[in-house]
Amino acid sequence: MNWYEKLSEYFPVEEMKSKAHMEILLKEKGDVYHKDEGPHHVLMYAEFDQFLFIDYLWVSSESRGQGIGRQLIEKLKKKNKVIILEVEPVDYEDTDTKKRLHFYQREDFKHASSIGYTRRSLATEKDTPLEILYWSPKDHSEDAIYEQLKQTYIDIHTYKDMEVYGKRYQTVDDVLTKKDGNGTSIFNGLENEKN
Repeated sequence: MNWYEKLSEYFPVEEMKSKAHMEILLKEKGDVYHKDEGPHHVLMYAEFDQFLFIDYLWVSSESRGQGIGRQLIEKLKKKNKVIILEVEPVDYEDTDTKKRLHFYQREDFKHASSIGYTRRSLATEKDTPLEILYWSPKDHSEDAIYEQLKQTYIDIHTYKDMEVYGKRYQTVDDVLTKKDGNGTSIFNGLENEKN
């Protein structure tokens, strides 16, 4: 099974870029967009001057719990930049969503609760709400995270969308919103639960 098949079996179709899109990013934006692949993991990420964006992180089910995900995150943390990623809200019928949140919470990620993010899938035409998590070596504000996420959306998510999909993704202002004040963290309620 190749790297793309591994990702597309694990991630919902609404969240997946096409293989063609990802290959174009790797080829044409290879100075920014990267693939770290091993027998039991695939990590797709973008590295900008001030921050990193994790596009996809997959660890094989048979090797989970062996510290592979932690090692990959630690490798990124050593770059001493903000790390941003998108996650699905908790789905109590899908235990993986809770496990993912526990993992990122253990890795000291915070929830950017003041950022709203809903993207329409070009594959299904369904609106997909996602939550934004981030790790910061300093105390970065959610306003800074918001601006970095806008850059990611424009430079990575929508790169050559018309060429690849035959239609455009929504504009960044349609997808990202800034909420007044801070909302409730998606980590609330996880503290007392067991993994």
